[in-house]
This record gives sequence, C-alpha cells and structure tokens, in this order.
Amino acid sequence: MSRPTISIVTPSFNQAEFIERTIDSVLGQGYPGLEYIVVDGASTDGTVEILARFGDRIRWTSEKDSGQSEAINKGLRAATGDIVAFLNSDDEYLPGALFRVAEFFEHNPTTMWAYGKCRIVDADGDEIRRPITWYKNLLLRRYSYRKLLSENFISQPATFWRREIHDELGYFDEDDHWCMDYEFWLRVGSKHPAGVIDSYLANFRYHMASKSAKEDKVKFQEELRIAKRYAGGARAPLYLHRLNYFKIVGVYQALALLRRARGA
Repeated sequence: MSRPTISIVTPSFNQAEFIERTIDSVLGQGYPGLEYIVVDGASTDGTVEILARFGDRIRWTSEKDSGQSEAINKGLRAATGDIVAFLNSDDEYLPGALFRVAEFFEHNPTTMWAYGKCRIVDADGDEIRRPITWYKNLLLRRYSYRKLLSENFISQPATFWRREIHDELGYFDEDDHWCMDYEFWLRVGSKHPAGVIDSYLANFRYHMASKSAKEDKVKFQEELRIAKRYAGGARAPLYLHRLNYFKIVGVYQALALLRRARGA
C-alpha cells in the first residue's frame, strides 16, 4: 500500500523570527509524499528572502490578503495531497509527525479527520504551560462532539484531515480572524467523528507577538459565540462552555501572575 500524499499550508505575515524553524520542521520530516505551500501576506521583515532561499523545496507566494483565513484557504485550494493541514509560521512539527499521521489514516480509511497531542513552547522553544497541555491531553483521549461544543480541546497544529472534506463542507470562514479553526472543527465534527492519534505531533509557540498571547479572553469569547451557532438548541454544552470559559481564563491569569512573580 502506497503512503498517502500530504499537503501542508503555512500562512505567514512578518514572521521572519520564526518561519525558518517552521519550514525546517516540515521539510525535516523527510516524508516522501510531501507538498509544502507557504502563503505570505506581503511581508516586509525579511520573510520573503528566507522563503526564496529554499528554492523549489517549497511552493510560495507573497501578496496582500485579508488575513490568516484567506491565506489558509488559498493554500488549501492549491493543495493536491490526500491529507492536508495548516501550520502557522511560528509553530513546528515534531520529528516523525507526518509518518505517524500517514500511518493513522492508512489504518483508518473511513476516518475523515484526526488530531494528536501538542506541546506549548516559548519563543526559545522551551516547553511552558505544562498544566494546560496535561489538561488537554485528558480531554482529547476520546472524541465527543458534545465535549467539543463545551470546550475547544483540539490543538490546531496537531490536526489533519482528508482534502476531500472541503468538497463536502467548504473551507475556513474568511470573516473569522480569531477562531476559524474551532469553527471548522465544529462544522466537520458535526458530520464526521474525529480520530485520535496518541502521539505528540507539534509544538504551539506562545510568545508576546502571537495572536493568542495578545487577546486570550477575546478568543475564548469568540469560541463561545461559535459554539452557540452549532449547539442546535442544546443548553448543557453551552452552560459547560461558559463555566469552562471562566475556568480557562482564571488558569491563564494565574499562570501569567506566576510568570511575573518568577521574573521579579
């Protein structure tokens, strides 16, 4: 049986500090059926020069767009792989991740999408927020749509899906600039149960310039708004989502206080 081909899309804008590490983590997989597409939003910080250095090892464009969601969709529409995913320009795949993803989809031919584990790292690549990772790992052991409605426990960098799913359910919402991944998980999850890959596949980089670091509370509020759209009148998951919102915001605030105290 031949391995499935895999297309990875990286949306990028002014991430010269990290994007080379991101690209190296993808190309360094050594996966034989890899297609790698970088969609840059006309960066002015040296990103384009970095992309050019990789020659024909990647496919890339650099032009203005309306934001991350449009960039992701551009890449996905150009992708030809059996399995697709997007990896932001400051995140990384762990060694062997794509081989584990391919093996999972080979052995689960009816599964349309799947997620694995993901670590959180800082700008230097050191692991942080271990309690958050531990908590997410507890939740992701078994997929449940009701559980997903009550809390977004799926880590975007460690999520992959069959390209044909876009023919059925469309692409990412280009009007959504905060939680386009969660909206897509709910849209897909309402039709297809997710598979679980019990391995660490990626690092999510949390740093002061990242979108997640700037507006955590806004992101969690947007997730609740999206959950309401897909709840279909079910009240219990939304009640739990509200509780989880306060719980998660409280944990993030406590971690921030602890970090400041250690830096004092």
